[in-house]
Amino acid sequence: MDALVVAAVLAGVLLLAVPAPARLPRGDAGPGGGRRWPVLAVGAAAASVAVLGGGSTPGLVLPLLGLAVGAGVVRSLAARHRDRAATQVRRRVVDLCDALRAELAAGQTPAGALDRAALEWPLVGPAVRAASTGGDVVAALRTLAATPGGESLRVVAGAWQVAHRTGHGLADTLGRVAADLRAAERTRRVVGGELASARATARLLAALPLLALLMGSGAGADPLRFLLAQPAGLACLAGGLACGYAGLTWIEALARDVERHG
Repeated sequence: MDALVVAAVLAGVLLLAVPAPARLPRGDAGPGGGRRWPVLAVGAAAASVAVLGGGSTPGLVLPLLGLAVGAGVVRSLAARHRDRAATQVRRRVVDLCDALRAELAAGQTPAGALDRAALEWPLVGPAVRAASTGGDVVAALRTLAATPGGESLRVVAGAWQVAHRTGHGLADTLGRVAADLRAAERTRRVVGGELASARATARLLAALPLLALLMGSGAGADPLRFLLAQPAGLACLAGGLACGYAGLTWIEALARDVERHG
């Protein structure tokens, strides 16, 4: 039975430790990367449980499960923070297009307009330095497009390149780019609103086992004692946590895929 518990805990904590899928900018490193060390750490901890568990397996498994749950929560919160930051960057790109268009319409040179825009958004500083020294502004903007949420800077770079080669008015081009980005952001908000109900349903289903525990305790049973003190209960607890987290991760992955292609 101890081996069954260890196997269930290992499966649960591995699922809990692996971070949720994140959007990787183009040119980023391949799969794995930063997610190897938590998996290795959890595997080592589970191996320690297998070796040292013996009759005191519950006392060793519970801290490991707590650590895994904490890691899952922290990673989920970090993913939400990254999503909010990416949304802010997308909005700043639209503001950048508007600011550049206004400065160019007022008679500023492209380099001067970019310099003034950098006062409001320091992220474009490398592009300003490239413009002031006669460097490759297009390459600098495309490099900045690797910032999460800054993918639209590739479009700005393309508009800059076309205007530089053809002599076409950059202000008009940036105005059209800003309009297209606003339309895309409106579509993204609509898609996000439609997906909110699916995400809320998944979180509600993940919380239902807690309600079942409360109902069982109210009916005179002692489910917590079974889950926390018995090997079979620990196996159920680890398996339930693993399935719950896997379900949430799967729903979130589907939602992110829809948002990317929406």
